[in-house]
Amino acid sequence: MLTRIIKLLLLVGLLAGSLSMAAEQPAPSSGEEEAPSDLSTAPYNDSSIPPEIVAMASGVPEIEARNYLLVDFQSGEELAGLNPGLRIEPASITKLMTAYLVYQDLGTGKVKLDDQVLISEKAWRMEGSRMFVELGKRVPFEKLLRGMIIQSGNDAAMALAEYIAGSEEAFVQRMNQTAAEMGMKDTHYMNVTGWPAKDHYTTARDIVTLVRALITEFPERYKLYSEKEFSYNNIKQQNRNRLLFRDPTVDGLKTGHTESAGYCLVSSAKRDNMRLISVVLGTKSDDARANISQQLLEYGFRTFETHQLYNAGAVLANVRVWKGDQTEVPAGVTDDLFISIVKGRYDQLKGGMQLDKGIDAPIKRGDRLGTVIITDRELGKIVKESPLLALEDVAEGGWWRRMMDGIQKLFAD
Repeated sequence: MLTRIIKLLLLVGLLAGSLSMAAEQPAPSSGEEEAPSDLSTAPYNDSSIPPEIVAMASGVPEIEARNYLLVDFQSGEELAGLNPGLRIEPASITKLMTAYLVYQDLGTGKVKLDDQVLISEKAWRMEGSRMFVELGKRVPFEKLLRGMIIQSGNDAAMALAEYIAGSEEAFVQRMNQTAAEMGMKDTHYMNVTGWPAKDHYTTARDIVTLVRALITEFPERYKLYSEKEFSYNNIKQQNRNRLLFRDPTVDGLKTGHTESAGYCLVSSAKRDNMRLISVVLGTKSDDARANISQQLLEYGFRTFETHQLYNAGAVLANVRVWKGDQTEVPAGVTDDLFISIVKGRYDQLKGGMQLDKGIDAPIKRGDRLGTVIITDRELGKIVKESPLLALEDVAEGGWWRRMMDGIQKLFAD
C-alpha cells in the first residue's frame, strides 16, 4: 500500500513539473516571423503575381489571339495572359507530349537512338506536315525524333508511337495518364499528332506545365527544339518556328496550325538568368503568331526580373513537434524558390513565415508545416506565398513522450 502511495506521489510530482515547464515555455511559433534578411540566399510556388503588382507594369501589348499566356520558367508565375484556362484545340503542339514520353523511354533505355523503326502503312499515309518516310522502310529512331521535333512530321510521330507502344491508341492512353499525373486537368488527347478530333483539347496553362517539365527533366533533349532545319530523303525543311531565325535568345519550342485551331506557337527564350515561356493560340497567320510571341517575350524581359529567394534545403525555421522522438524539425523549401517581380521592386521585399499550430509526429520530409510569405513593404501587399516544408522525418515518440507532450500541448495552445 505504501509503495503505491509513493509511486502516485512521484507521478503527481512529474506531472506538476511538466505543467510548470509547459507554462514557462513560449507558445509554439505560430505568428509571422522575420525571414533571413539576406533574400539573395533566401522562398517557390506557382501562384501568380497579384494584380496590385502586375498593374504597376505598363506597356502590356495588345494581343490579337484567342488566348495567350506568358510565364516565368523558374518561378512559374504568370506575367500576362488572356483566358489561359480555356480549353482549345492544340494542333501540333500535341507533339510536345509525344516527345516527352519518347524522352522518358530514351532515358530508361527502353528505346535507343540507333533503333531501326519499321514504317507502317498508317504512318506512311499520314497527312499534313511530314518528313516523307517510305512505306516498309526502316528508319533510325533518331531521324524520326528529329523529323517530329524540327519538321513537325506527323508520319514521324506516328512511327515513334507505334514503335514504343505497339499502337497509337496505346500510346495515347499513356499520354492522358501522364497529363493527369502532371496535374494537367484540362487536357485530353485523342491522337499523337494534333490532328483535329473531338475531345482533343488542352489549355495554355497546361501547355506551360508540360513545357516546364520537359525543359527541367530533359535539358539535353530540349536542345533539339533550337535546330533550324533538317533533311531526310533529300528533302530539306526548315523549322516552322520563325523566332529561331529572328532572336538568338529563343531556343524553342513548337508551332501548330489547323483551320479550326488557327496559328499557334509555344516559344521560350533565355536572357541572362531569366527564361520566359510564351503560349500564343488561335492567331490569324504564321506572321501573326511569330510577331505576337515576340511582343510578349519582349514585354516580359523589359518589365520583370527573376530572383532566387531561398536555396533548396535551406533551414528557415525549427518548428516545434509534439509527440515525436524529437521536439523540433527543420523546415524550409525542398526546391530552389524564385520570384518574378516588376523591375526595381526587389529591394522592397520582406520575407516572413506563418507556422501551423499543434504539429504532431509522425512527420515525413515534404509535409507542409506552414507558409513562406513574401511581402512588398511599400505596398503592404503579399506578392508570393509558398509552402514551408519539413526537411527531415520525425518518428512518433514512445508512450511516455506522447502522454507528456499531450499535456504540455494542451497548456501551450
